[in-house]
Amino acid sequence: MTTTVPKAAPDSFDRRSLHERIAADLRDGIMSGELPPGGRLPSTAQLTSRFDASNATVQKALQLLKDEHLVVGRAGAAVTVREHRQRTVRPAASLAPAATGETHRWLGEAARHGTHARSVILDVAESRPPADVRAALGLSADGMALLRSQLLLIDDEPAELVASYYPLSIARGTPMTDRRKIKGGTPVLLAELGYPPRLSVDRVSARIPTHEQYEALRLTSSLPVLRTLRVVYTDLERPIEATVMVKAGHLYEVQYEFPPE
Repeated sequence: MTTTVPKAAPDSFDRRSLHERIAADLRDGIMSGELPPGGRLPSTAQLTSRFDASNATVQKALQLLKDEHLVVGRAGAAVTVREHRQRTVRPAASLAPAATGETHRWLGEAARHGTHARSVILDVAESRPPADVRAALGLSADGMALLRSQLLLIDDEPAELVASYYPLSIARGTPMTDRRKIKGGTPVLLAELGYPPRLSVDRVSARIPTHEQYEALRLTSSLPVLRTLRVVYTDLERPIEATVMVKAGHLYEVQYEFPPE
């Protein structure tokens, strides 16, 4: 039996330039593991044949991947996939408060993979959150919250831009308002204040980076970023934290684990 493939509409063809399409195929191979860290990319001759492209077009595609920090190489040498570039993030691993004496769960999770992680505080101030954060925290259109924003780095390269918002009724008069790191992270402090985290809900979307995100994460193209809105609830389903986390979409994948129902 022959299956007929529906004909594509005239406006549905891939309108990207050839070098962008070549880079997209190679990028997918890197992210899927088909082209593993430290492994060589196909040679220029192989790529020109595979994509029916000129040498200049292939080199332009490879330069895109170099600019995105996915591959390394120089003229006349083999181009290889960078080590530790594509990372898997397990959101559940960073949810629970850190035990006494432990580092923040996010930093500990990064160290588990043999990388050095650190965070830099960017701002601590009362601020008007984005609309979806206001809705999550039950704030009015002109409602304010305490903002704690930071940049997370892995091996001194920007990994994630984080903006956490807290109801002022909870945050005022606490160490959350200080421009310094909180030992063990805010989950520990919230629990000590009588607001133990009971439930976290993540909403993940892919978006084109804003100017702020582009610069903070040192992006080199308009590839989508992964934006996660995480809302944390305490007893009686009261929202106590809403965090917007943004990371480069071509460098990270998100892994969730749950038992079958």
